[in-house]
Amino acid sequence: MPSCLYLLKTNLEALILISIVDYGMGNLQSVQNGFARMGYKTFVTDRPEEIARAKGIILPGVGAFGQAVLNLKEKGLGEAVKKRAGEGVPLLGICLGLQLLLESSQESSEEKGGGLGLVPGKVIKFQGNLKIPHMGWNSLKIVKEDPLLKGIKNGDYFYFVHSYYARPEDGRKVLAMVEYGKDVAVVVRGEPLIYGVQFHPEKSSEKGLKILANFGELVEKWK
Repeated sequence: MPSCLYLLKTNLEALILISIVDYGMGNLQSVQNGFARMGYKTFVTDRPEEIARAKGIILPGVGAFGQAVLNLKEKGLGEAVKKRAGEGVPLLGICLGLQLLLESSQESSEEKGGGLGLVPGKVIKFQGNLKIPHMGWNSLKIVKEDPLLKGIKNGDYFYFVHSYYARPEDGRKVLAMVEYGKDVAVVVRGEPLIYGVQFHPEKSSEKGLKILANFGELVEKWK
Protein backbone atom coordinates (compact mmCIF):
# COMPACT_ATOMS: atom_id res chain seq x y z
CA MET A 1 0.00 0.00 0.00
CA PRO A 2 1.44 3.44 -0.89
CA SER A 3 2.56 5.33 2.20
CA CYS A 4 0.11 8.19 1.64
CA LEU A 5 -2.82 5.77 1.45
CA TYR A 6 -1.60 3.94 4.54
CA LEU A 7 -1.45 7.19 6.49
CA LEU A 8 -4.93 8.15 5.28
CA LYS A 9 -6.32 4.77 6.35
CA THR A 10 -4.60 5.04 9.74
CA ASN A 11 -5.92 8.54 10.30
CA LEU A 12 -9.47 7.53 9.40
CA GLU A 13 -9.32 4.60 11.83
CA ALA A 14 -8.18 6.97 14.57
CA LEU A 15 -11.00 9.38 13.81
CA ILE A 16 -13.68 6.73 14.21
CA LEU A 17 -12.32 5.48 17.53
CA ILE A 18 -15.27 7.19 19.23
CA SER A 19 -18.24 8.24 17.13
CA ILE A 20 -20.56 11.02 18.32
CA VAL A 21 -24.01 10.42 16.83
CA ASP A 22 -25.42 13.47 15.08
CA TYR A 23 -29.20 13.18 14.90
CA GLY A 24 -29.77 16.92 14.95
CA MET A 25 -30.36 17.36 18.69
CA GLY A 26 -27.03 17.28 20.45
CA ASN A 27 -24.47 19.74 21.77
CA LEU A 28 -21.90 18.06 19.56
CA GLN A 29 -19.02 20.51 19.58
CA SER A 30 -18.76 20.81 23.36
CA VAL A 31 -18.80 17.01 23.74
CA GLN A 32 -16.12 16.67 21.09
CA ASN A 33 -14.04 19.39 22.74
CA GLY A 34 -14.35 17.65 26.10
CA PHE A 35 -12.94 14.41 24.72
CA ALA A 36 -10.19 16.30 22.89
CA ARG A 37 -9.10 17.90 26.17
CA MET A 38 -8.66 14.41 27.61
CA GLY A 39 -6.68 13.23 24.59
CA TYR A 40 -9.36 11.28 22.72
CA LYS A 41 -10.19 11.74 19.06
CA THR A 42 -13.86 11.62 18.13
CA PHE A 43 -15.82 11.70 14.91
CA VAL A 44 -19.23 13.35 14.55
CA THR A 45 -21.40 11.32 12.19
CA ASP A 46 -24.95 10.87 10.95
CA ARG A 47 -24.06 7.78 8.89
CA PRO A 48 -24.96 4.28 10.16
CA GLU A 49 -22.02 2.70 8.34
CA GLU A 50 -19.58 4.82 10.34
CA ILE A 51 -21.29 3.91 13.60
CA ALA A 52 -20.90 0.29 12.54
CA ARG A 53 -17.10 0.75 12.56
CA ALA A 54 -16.88 2.72 15.79
CA LYS A 55 -15.06 1.34 18.80
CA GLY A 56 -17.07 3.61 21.09
CA ILE A 57 -20.33 5.53 20.66
CA ILE A 58 -21.59 8.74 22.24
CA LEU A 59 -25.31 9.48 22.05
CA PRO A 60 -25.72 13.12 23.13
CA GLY A 61 -29.00 15.01 23.18
CA VAL A 62 -30.79 18.21 24.06
CA GLY A 63 -34.52 18.59 23.42
CA ALA A 64 -37.68 16.51 23.21
CA PHE A 65 -37.71 12.71 23.45
CA GLY A 66 -40.30 12.15 20.70
CA GLN A 67 -38.52 14.25 18.11
CA ALA A 68 -35.24 12.57 18.97
CA VAL A 69 -36.80 9.16 18.36
CA LEU A 70 -38.08 10.29 14.95
CA ASN A 71 -34.70 11.73 14.00
CA LEU A 72 -32.87 8.55 14.97
CA LYS A 73 -35.27 6.44 12.92
CA GLU A 74 -35.12 8.66 9.85
CA LYS A 75 -31.52 7.79 9.01
CA GLY A 76 -31.36 4.39 10.63
CA LEU A 77 -29.12 5.70 13.38
CA GLY A 78 -31.08 4.12 16.23
CA GLU A 79 -30.78 0.64 14.79
CA ALA A 80 -27.09 1.16 14.09
CA VAL A 81 -26.48 2.19 17.70
CA LYS A 82 -28.50 -0.76 19.05
CA LYS A 83 -26.67 -3.25 16.86
CA ARG A 84 -23.22 -1.99 17.80
CA ALA A 85 -24.07 -1.80 21.51
CA GLY A 86 -25.37 -5.37 21.30
CA GLU A 87 -21.97 -6.39 19.96
CA GLY A 88 -20.41 -5.06 23.14
CA VAL A 89 -19.10 -1.70 21.91
CA PRO A 90 -19.04 0.86 24.77
CA LEU A 91 -21.95 3.31 24.51
CA LEU A 92 -22.49 6.49 26.52
CA GLY A 93 -25.78 8.41 26.44
CA ILE A 94 -25.63 11.99 27.70
CA CYS A 95 -28.69 13.87 29.06
CA LEU A 96 -31.45 13.13 26.52
CA GLY A 97 -29.10 10.43 25.24
CA LEU A 98 -29.50 8.62 28.57
CA GLN A 99 -33.28 8.83 28.35
CA LEU A 100 -33.24 7.41 24.82
CA LEU A 101 -31.60 4.25 26.16
CA LEU A 102 -34.85 3.39 27.97
CA GLU A 103 -38.07 2.03 26.51
CA SER A 104 -40.49 4.95 26.72
CA SER A 105 -40.98 8.48 28.02
CA GLN A 106 -43.93 10.41 29.41
CA GLU A 107 -42.76 13.21 27.14
CA SER A 108 -43.52 11.27 23.95
CA SER A 109 -46.73 10.05 22.32
CA GLU A 110 -47.07 6.42 21.29
CA GLU A 111 -47.20 7.48 17.64
CA LYS A 112 -43.64 8.72 17.82
CA GLY A 113 -42.50 5.45 19.31
CA GLY A 114 -40.35 4.42 22.19
CA GLY A 115 -36.67 4.64 22.96
CA LEU A 116 -33.93 2.20 22.08
CA GLY A 117 -34.89 -0.22 24.86
CA LEU A 118 -31.28 -0.97 25.77
CA VAL A 119 -32.10 -0.39 29.44
CA PRO A 120 -35.59 -1.58 30.47
CA GLY A 121 -37.52 1.22 32.11
CA LYS A 122 -39.34 4.52 31.59
CA VAL A 123 -38.61 8.23 31.59
CA ILE A 124 -40.75 10.13 34.10
CA LYS A 125 -41.59 13.83 34.47
CA PHE A 126 -40.67 15.58 37.72
CA GLN A 127 -43.72 16.20 39.91
CA GLY A 128 -44.45 18.29 42.98
CA ASN A 129 -43.31 21.67 44.18
CA LEU A 130 -40.04 21.71 42.25
CA LYS A 131 -38.43 24.17 39.91
CA ILE A 132 -38.60 22.57 36.47
CA PRO A 133 -36.34 22.09 34.67
CA HIS A 134 -33.87 20.87 37.23
CA MET A 135 -31.06 23.19 36.20
CA GLY A 136 -27.66 23.77 37.75
CA TRP A 137 -25.17 21.90 39.88
CA ASN A 138 -26.09 18.93 42.05
CA SER A 139 -24.07 16.39 44.00
CA LEU A 140 -23.92 12.69 43.24
CA LYS A 141 -24.80 9.85 45.56
CA ILE A 142 -22.83 6.89 44.28
CA VAL A 143 -24.64 3.61 44.91
CA LYS A 144 -22.41 1.21 42.98
CA GLU A 145 -18.75 1.32 41.99
CA ASP A 146 -17.98 1.12 38.30
CA PRO A 147 -15.07 1.93 35.96
CA LEU A 148 -17.05 4.86 34.53
CA LEU A 149 -17.01 6.46 37.99
CA LYS A 150 -13.34 5.86 38.75
CA GLY A 151 -12.01 8.90 40.61
CA ILE A 152 -15.52 10.26 41.33
CA LYS A 153 -16.59 10.58 44.97
CA ASN A 154 -19.86 10.98 46.83
CA GLY A 155 -20.72 14.66 46.89
CA ASP A 156 -18.93 15.58 43.67
CA TYR A 157 -20.94 18.13 41.69
CA PHE A 158 -22.16 17.89 38.09
CA TYR A 159 -24.22 20.16 35.87
CA PHE A 160 -27.85 19.28 35.01
CA VAL A 161 -30.58 20.62 32.72
CA HIS A 162 -33.63 18.31 32.53
CA SER A 163 -37.37 18.09 33.20
CA TYR A 164 -37.61 14.29 33.03
CA TYR A 165 -35.61 11.54 34.69
CA ALA A 166 -34.83 7.89 34.02
CA ARG A 167 -36.46 5.15 36.06
CA PRO A 168 -34.91 1.77 35.20
CA GLU A 169 -37.01 -1.31 36.01
CA ASP A 170 -34.06 -2.92 37.75
CA GLY A 171 -32.58 -0.77 40.50
CA ARG A 172 -29.33 -2.67 40.13
CA LYS A 173 -28.80 -0.77 36.86
CA VAL A 174 -28.41 2.48 38.81
CA LEU A 175 -24.83 3.56 39.55
CA ALA A 176 -25.51 7.03 41.00
CA MET A 177 -28.38 9.27 42.04
CA VAL A 178 -29.09 12.87 42.98
CA GLU A 179 -31.69 14.25 45.34
CA TYR A 180 -34.23 16.51 43.64
CA GLY A 181 -37.51 16.20 45.47
CA LYS A 182 -36.50 12.57 45.89
CA ASP A 183 -33.56 10.42 44.87
CA VAL A 184 -33.52 9.97 41.11
CA ALA A 185 -31.19 7.91 38.93
CA VAL A 186 -28.64 9.94 37.00
CA VAL A 187 -26.04 7.32 36.07
CA VAL A 188 -27.22 3.96 34.76
CA ARG A 189 -25.58 0.93 33.22
CA GLY A 190 -26.92 -1.73 30.91
CA GLU A 191 -24.99 -4.74 29.71
CA PRO A 192 -22.39 -5.23 28.59
CA LEU A 193 -21.04 -1.65 28.36
CA ILE A 194 -24.09 0.55 27.94
CA TYR A 195 -23.95 3.72 30.04
CA GLY A 196 -26.08 6.80 30.48
CA VAL A 197 -25.51 9.99 32.46
CA GLN A 198 -28.23 12.59 33.00
CA PHE A 199 -25.79 15.41 33.67
CA HIS A 200 -23.57 17.09 31.07
CA PRO A 201 -20.01 15.88 31.69
CA GLU A 202 -18.71 18.27 29.03
CA LYS A 203 -20.03 21.17 31.14
CA SER A 204 -19.11 19.76 34.55
CA SER A 205 -15.52 20.95 34.96
CA GLU A 206 -12.79 18.52 36.05
CA LYS A 207 -15.11 15.80 37.33
CA GLY A 208 -17.11 15.77 34.12
CA LEU A 209 -13.98 15.51 32.03
CA LYS A 210 -12.90 12.62 34.25
CA ILE A 211 -16.09 10.78 33.27
CA LEU A 212 -15.23 11.29 29.59
CA ALA A 213 -11.68 10.06 30.19
CA ASN A 214 -12.97 6.97 32.01
CA PHE A 215 -15.24 6.20 29.06
CA GLY A 216 -12.29 6.66 26.72
CA GLU A 217 -10.34 4.09 28.73
CA LEU A 218 -13.21 1.62 28.40
CA VAL A 219 -13.12 2.12 24.64
CA GLU A 220 -9.37 1.57 24.55
CA LYS A 221 -9.74 -1.70 26.45
CA TRP A 222 -12.55 -3.04 24.28
CA LYS A 223 -11.15 -5.82 22.09
